[in-house]
Amino acid sequence: MSDLDHNTLRRAIAEAALSLSANAIAPQLVADALAYGGAKLTTHGALSVETGAFTGRSPKDKFVVRDGLTEEKVWWDNSGALTPAQFDLLLSDIKAHLAGQDLYQQDLLAGADPRHQYGVTVLTPSAWHALFIRNLLIRPGEGIATSDAATPVTIIHAPLFTADPARHGTRTETVIALDMSRNVVLIGGTSYAGEIKKSVFSLFNFHAPADDVLPMHCSANLGPDGEAALFFGLSGTGKTTLSNDPARPLIGDDEHGWSKDGVFNLEGGCYAKTVKLSASAEPEIFTATRTFGTVLENVVLDANSVPAFDDVSLTENTRAAYPLDVLPSLAPGSVGGTPKTVVFLTADAFGVLPPLAKLTPEQAVYHFLSGYTAKVAGTERGVTEPQATFSACFGAPFMPLHPTVYGDMLAERLRSSGAQAWLLNTGWIGGAYGVGKRIDIASTRRLLTAALDGTLDTAPTRVDPLFGFAVPTDVAGVDPRLLDPRQCWADTDAYDVQALKLVDLFRNNFKKFGPDADAEAGPQLLQAAE
Repeated sequence: MSDLDHNTLRRAIAEAALSLSANAIAPQLVADALAYGGAKLTTHGALSVETGAFTGRSPKDKFVVRDGLTEEKVWWDNSGALTPAQFDLLLSDIKAHLAGQDLYQQDLLAGADPRHQYGVTVLTPSAWHALFIRNLLIRPGEGIATSDAATPVTIIHAPLFTADPARHGTRTETVIALDMSRNVVLIGGTSYAGEIKKSVFSLFNFHAPADDVLPMHCSANLGPDGEAALFFGLSGTGKTTLSNDPARPLIGDDEHGWSKDGVFNLEGGCYAKTVKLSASAEPEIFTATRTFGTVLENVVLDANSVPAFDDVSLTENTRAAYPLDVLPSLAPGSVGGTPKTVVFLTADAFGVLPPLAKLTPEQAVYHFLSGYTAKVAGTERGVTEPQATFSACFGAPFMPLHPTVYGDMLAERLRSSGAQAWLLNTGWIGGAYGVGKRIDIASTRRLLTAALDGTLDTAPTRVDPLFGFAVPTDVAGVDPRLLDPRQCWADTDAYDVQALKLVDLFRNNFKKFGPDADAEAGPQLLQAAE
């Protein structure tokens, strides 16, 4: 199968199925999920599902076909490899596995800019997975410009298929396999729906740079003059929460492209974390969880079928998948102008980083490549103290190219646009996790507003002695002591020890990019830490 006709492939799978439901809308998919898929309906009308053994992605089971296109491009240290023959055998076996089953087909779009658009067809035996991806990708005819020449993508989803490592070249019985040359994705052995969404992003991340588009794992919203603001951050840093602002129309929640013309959303929905969700702290997301057609993943329901968002007995990675149109304030067409502000979010559980820091373009690239946040004690088995997490470009598992490819593109975009980059810490102050306290959301929002509206462009700053970035010393409505984390510690010597520990973690992580990347991207941090 060196050449592939997507229509022929899709038709072959459909003809072998017991039945095919094409482009069913939410009421039918909800009804089928309730009747056949083990789903439940919450008292407010959302669909509640469980994903079984896998409550998160399986990055070590992701593979890319190693061929003439990918051989010299893919960051193989970050991805497993399959031969074209292994992929074709896997495809044949998955097709045989799905034969005779009831299937659902969703024909959707990825990319709100018609010049950079994918026509994505997902085939799955699961009604709720079909609803999930229908919520998250762009539904044709719903206000997004459409291209007649969208690049075809086919995703074949077989959650109950069992891969054979000896036969298919996989690591385990679970597999996520991407053929970048033919834009075909095979997913087997996992019911975690995020694998479908992220496979689209992985394809986009591979191809977009060749079209002079920077692919980004970020949220984005619009300022009063139509300029975009970008919010990068790993899970738990507040990316979705902070980008949802009724005063700033949302472009998108999670995945975007930055072209010479501005920013465009890749998706048509949101995939928000719901752990400890409350109506007061995150009203837009909370309302979305009470909307018919929203899919709630691994959220425990109480005796009255009301979501218990504080219950993490299944997983802390509880999620809600819903279409953008349930939100109150959206950017027309899911596009925006050239970014004016770039925000890197981190939740520093070491209690070291300031709540807000102004970055030079070089520092911005350094923090982009580092992709830092921290796990806190108790979130995972065996984690008893803060643990640094570094994910290049804030999304390493689905960045197929080497991170410096994306870093170089970001550097060029920052230089050409004049966008100001900020590091916004939503983590702990006054001590590490367990001693200090988390920075309150009201202060975080005030700091973010001041960064977005230009108030801090000429505000007084101090230079952090270890990280080298500029830290504002006076922000209206924010306690000045909060802006200097060292002064918030009862024992400043203990702060110094903790700060040097964090610097060393940054330095050691950055070594994987090589000496050239060290010298170019992180001079302020590295020189200060000598």
